[in-house]
This record gives sequence, C-alpha cells and structure tokens, in this order.
Amino acid sequence: MLAAAALLPVNTTLGVFLAVLLVATVAVAAAAHLADGHERPYARAVALAGLRAAVQLAAVSALIGWVVHAVPLLLGFVLLMFAVAVRTAGRRITDDRTWWWAALPIAAGVLPVVAALLLTGLVPLKGVALIPITGILIGGGMTATVLAGRRALDELRTRHGEVEAALALGLLDRDARLEIARPVASDALLPGLDQTRTVGLVTLPGAFVGMLLGGASPLLAGAVQLFVLVALMAVQVVAVAVTLELVARGLLRRVPRHVP
Repeated sequence: MLAAAALLPVNTTLGVFLAVLLVATVAVAAAAHLADGHERPYARAVALAGLRAAVQLAAVSALIGWVVHAVPLLLGFVLLMFAVAVRTAGRRITDDRTWWWAALPIAAGVLPVVAALLLTGLVPLKGVALIPITGILIGGGMTATVLAGRRALDELRTRHGEVEAALALGLLDRDARLEIARPVASDALLPGLDQTRTVGLVTLPGAFVGMLLGGASPLLAGAVQLFVLVALMAVQVVAVAVTLELVARGLLRRVPRHVP
C-alpha cells in the first residue's frame, strides 16, 4: 500500500512548489482583473486565503493531537469550526446585521446527521473520527448556505419589479419572494450533485484517497466515501431549504442600495 509520505513528502521542495503555485494563481487573478460585485480584486483575497490556510493548518496540526484526548476540548473545537463557518457564510451573504442567521441553515443540516451518527455508534465521540467528519459536513453546509443566500438575494434585487407585481396580484410577501428566489437558490446544490454523480469516474475524493493511504481496503474506502457524499447531500439540501426560507421571510437580507 502506498504510504502518504511517499505520495506527498513534506520537505523544502513541497514548500517552494506551493509558494510558486500560489504566486502564479495570484498573478493570473490580477491579470484577468477578477473582482467581486463591489470591484474588490480577488488577487489579494487569493493570496490572503493561501497564507491563512498555511497558518491555520499548521495550528490545527499542532492542536488536534491535544484536543482528541478530552471530550470538552473536542466539543469546543467543533464549536469553533461551526462559529467560523457561520461568520464566513453570513458575511459572504450580507453586510447587514442579519448575517448571524446563517447559523440556522448550517446547524439544521449538520446537527441531525452528526447526532444520528453518534447515537448509532457509527462514529465514536473521539476526535480522530468526529473532527474530520464534522468538519466536512460543516464545510458543505457553509458552501451551500453561501451559494443559496447570495444567489437568492441577488435575484431578488435584480427582479424586484416582479416581486412587486406578484404582491399586486395578491401573493403574500413570502410567497412572492419564494417564486423568484427558489430556482436560483436551488442551483447551490449543483456542485454537490455533480461531485456525487461523477465520483469514481472524474475524481477520487479526499475521503477515498485518505482511507487508501491509511491502509484500508478499496471496499472500505468506497463505503466511507459513499457515506460522506450522501451525508453531504443531506446537509446541503437542508441548508439550502432553510436559507431560502430565511431569505423569503426577510430574516436574512441586505441593506438596500440608495440610488442618488
């Protein structure tokens, strides 16, 4: 069985390669003038994301061996992951103070799945198993929440006149918003659906490869990866549904732009 160290040795060559790759990525983003809706360039964001990832992964690598031995520390680490996901998702969706509502779709998707895994004994209350699985699910819920929230609010702003027309026809505010936002918010499920549909044919995701490198049989690795993909779909479907409802009810919103 191929050892992980043989596949990707941690040495000076790896460090130099990653640095060059990050610089090249930033250069392409800058040359293409990639920017968000507020004309903020993504080149700087890419550079900061790469540097933050290096620092954060170094810190997690040092801490994870410590927190796995105590349940309170383990649960505290999981809560930290959740809090960061909520802050990241909320601020990606809106600058309004309603950003904290992003906690609801992520929690609604992740908590039932994790609780079921713990109650059935499929995942023990140990960091070695709980942290990576919970992290994958929280990350999937965060991504789905961001995509659904941003697309729904963008669509409502662009098609505001259609919402007003629906209200004039007698629809409730929630129902009018749902009619406009639902199709685009639902597209947040496409990345997860495509990953699940093409697994083994286009890509071999991280859980599968990680299990193989750890010495597991291909059958066990495939079973674990299947579980991760199905659990992710469940989390993301719930996250998108809850996000859509929050947007439709006006609980998750943006500060209106004033046109001079």
